[in-house]
Amino acid sequence: MWHNLGITPSEALWVVLSALGIYAAFSLLVRGFGQRALASWSTLDRAIVIALGSVLGRVVLGYTPTLAAGVIALATMFGMLRVEGYLRRSGYGAYLTSQPILLMAGEEVVQEGLRKAHILEEELYFQLRQSGIRNLSEVAVAVLESTGEVSILRRGQLIDPLLLSRVPNQSRIPRELLQPE
Repeated sequence: MWHNLGITPSEALWVVLSALGIYAAFSLLVRGFGQRALASWSTLDRAIVIALGSVLGRVVLGYTPTLAAGVIALATMFGMLRVEGYLRRSGYGAYLTSQPILLMAGEEVVQEGLRKAHILEEELYFQLRQSGIRNLSEVAVAVLESTGEVSILRRGQLIDPLLLSRVPNQSRIPRELLQPE
């Protein structure tokens, strides 16, 4: 039967172990490089991701990729996603999720936030333009979210502090932009 599937039990075990190892390594590298690794990509970034996918697939599937090895690898990766989701809900989410990073507080660009997020000021300005910001005075808050996306809240309506509960350095946000608690 294993011959018909194109994979032996020991090869199947190696596919599972390789998939687990690559999943863990990828998760650690993304967390180590921060949310910026998931933020908007340039053309070069997209090309690198395609190349990475090819390398990762080759590592997981081994020298002779088969349908069975591909199915085993996919099942292992989806299983790891399920385990990670369970861990997030069970209280270990703080260890698995990056914390948001304050990039702008009012008109002020938070330089230490940019450094921590590995974002250039020009990239922040690009995100502001994409959000329709024409002047820095329009910005209430800009936050790099744990997903890698930049959220930009405009001035005009007061911000509920609950929306900023996980954002560090909240004290830098001008009080006149926040609803009273």
